[in-house]
Amino acid sequence: MSEPRTLLVVDDERNMRMVMQMALEEAGYRVLTAERGDDAVGLLRDPDLAVVLSDLKMPGLSGGELIARIQQERPEVPVIVITAYGSIRSAVECIQAGASDYLTKPFEPEELQFAVRSALRLHDLMRENRQLQARVSDAQRSARLVGEGPAMQRLREQIGQVAPYKTNILVTGESGTGKEAVARAIHETGPRADRPWVAINCSAIPRDLMESELFGYVKGAFTGAARSRLGRLEQADGGTLFLDEIGDLEPPLQAKLLRVLQEREFSPLGSDAIRRVDVRIIAATNRDLAQLVAEGQFREDLLYRLDVYNIRVPPLRERREDIPLLAAAFLDELRAEMGKPATGFTNEALSEMARHDWPGNVRELRNAVERSLLSCRDGRIQPEDLPDRVRRGAASNAASPAEEAPLDATGLDDWLAEAERRRIVQALEQTDGIQVQAARLLGISERSLWHRLKKLDIRVDRSVRG
Repeated sequence: MSEPRTLLVVDDERNMRMVMQMALEEAGYRVLTAERGDDAVGLLRDPDLAVVLSDLKMPGLSGGELIARIQQERPEVPVIVITAYGSIRSAVECIQAGASDYLTKPFEPEELQFAVRSALRLHDLMRENRQLQARVSDAQRSARLVGEGPAMQRLREQIGQVAPYKTNILVTGESGTGKEAVARAIHETGPRADRPWVAINCSAIPRDLMESELFGYVKGAFTGAARSRLGRLEQADGGTLFLDEIGDLEPPLQAKLLRVLQEREFSPLGSDAIRRVDVRIIAATNRDLAQLVAEGQFREDLLYRLDVYNIRVPPLRERREDIPLLAAAFLDELRAEMGKPATGFTNEALSEMARHDWPGNVRELRNAVERSLLSCRDGRIQPEDLPDRVRRGAASNAASPAEEAPLDATGLDDWLAEAERRRIVQALEQTDGIQVQAARLLGISERSLWHRLKKLDIRVDRSVRG
């Protein structure tokens, strides 16, 4: 017999709350209740929560604000709004706020149960869609931290060292090296993996909008603020806030961010109310923050708060041995997206790619693989399929015959398979053969790991054998 579905009823009227609870429990549902929107926030963490039924007009956190919170923390959970105002305007406001349906007081138990059944169907569809999206992005996630060289092994060690703790982290490195991928790996392998991940690019948002984007605002805070809005900081409560390009944050906002790091509290724009947050901050930059401090453009005390643990992501030119693995991972991802078959790269193409300096790093490599795949006609990517800038860079950095490492007779596919085998066996050994943990360490899904184990004929037990 399946477990009853879990619903949350939020209404400040005690009698209405009790009537709805009784009607829904009689229909076989598990019902949680809250008197206020503020009380409901903690109940959103229930992993079995499927539908929320909320009054629109409540003291404290309003129904509209609660809906916004649900959309950020539990977007797969539909909301049915209960309102005493049965006008068309009221209904439109509910839907605009993000509700999937609404009921007007008073209503019959049958109406309530019908609305809940419809919302449950929507919940199941949304969950299936999220699972499908997760499967589609497996290839992208697996390419995040691909590499077997010393630099990547050191990077994984650092991630493993710091992921279990709440420590603030500063990720540094050139543009395109994968700083956000490192930050996500820290989040996903730490204890906050099932909590919100929120990212904001400090250089991409106009200066006059950054404060409201980060801290949110209350209704009437400025012209056009028709309703309150949660900022990214509050959206990340309980999880991780990733601040990309932190060196571009304006000095006034640096002071406000410092307060958050010191006191774990802030005030939304237009409000004197103090709100507390539990959020881990991971910042990233391609700029020299110490130099910005010397120039008076960045607060020294903020740098100390952010740079508790520093992770430098190496540029691709410092880990050329990883280029074949990265190129193969991107090729797998792109040929699936583009529907264009390609079996791999010739040794000559890989040699030219290894000689290029890749000023755009991993991002440039992915673009080069995509461009090469479009040009490829013979099943395997040839040197002439590579972008001109890659071939010019390879020619200018061409090593002398004495310096260039000779290619042995091993085929590229065999070489890649052996490298993949070593990495998987290493991950299984580190996790004592527990495939769920090994898949997380590798940055792939458990299903993807299972297919690779089968393909590479790796047997798994408590002592892993390749």
